[in-house]
Amino acid sequence: MNAAGAGSGRALIRRNSLREQIADALRDEMMCGRLPAGRNFTVKEIAEIYGVSATPAREALVDLSAQGLLVSEPNRGFTVPEFDWDDYLEILEARALLTDNALRHLGNREHPYDWTRTVSLRRRADAATRAARAGHLDVLVGCDLRFWQEAAAILCNERIADYLGWLRVQSWMFAAPHLRAAGELAGVCWDRHGDLVDRIEDRDHDGARRLVNHYNLFTIELLAGLLDRTLDGFSVMRLLREPAPADAPSAAPEKGEDAPQPPHGAVALGRVPLPRVVPPGRFTRSFRPGRGEPATGR
Repeated sequence: MNAAGAGSGRALIRRNSLREQIADALRDEMMCGRLPAGRNFTVKEIAEIYGVSATPAREALVDLSAQGLLVSEPNRGFTVPEFDWDDYLEILEARALLTDNALRHLGNREHPYDWTRTVSLRRRADAATRAARAGHLDVLVGCDLRFWQEAAAILCNERIADYLGWLRVQSWMFAAPHLRAAGELAGVCWDRHGDLVDRIEDRDHDGARRLVNHYNLFTIELLAGLLDRTLDGFSVMRLLREPAPADAPSAAPEKGEDAPQPPHGAVALGRVPLPRVVPPGRFTRSFRPGRGEPATGR
């Protein structure tokens, strides 16, 4: 931090426009649970915290509101929304069905994958794995999001990557406060990022698909356990519980055997708002300097 930043007591702002930087910093705080659901703030407050004029502060808040990550309230400013268990199930369902179908279909035809990203993906996997095993939630949130953004980018479909990133931001907004309340997190969160990179480097589409499903299953069962919730009737559980890559049978079904049937049940986006703008997830320093462990930047 430079002298000006250290003396002012404000979050240090870097990168791109002020509008994007402020939005990124606020998004980081909401994902980590340091800006909890129901937290309300005004344009003036945000402008003062970051030492900017009202215009970029307002633009950042409006952008986050357009993405469904803030609620604009007339004469009250902006409020962090509350995602409940039903919202989380819908988000997880949309995420699971989209990733599973993308990997199934893209793996069966010629597609311009960007294999050059695997080197960067490996670095991000190592960082996410270390954070998960150490139980550093604030670091894990940023590392995990960037890992999955990089993994999705290999598909060379920006719309899929951006939409999955947006869903993952909302997932963390729900999950992080509950994980933080659980106490010690060393070894609790999913840490098989490196295994997924192995599958990708081996061009093992089916193994990668099953490992992504394992990640989603691990996550939903972890949260259900913490919140004492049942997963009965959750429409994608059959899909997620397919054998993990190491246990999956290598041979095709014998003649006369029934092929595995796709999971039934419709995608239920429900109350999950569709975004008008989904910029790439970028992360800067914490909302309140010195409070909590800041997520690492790029």
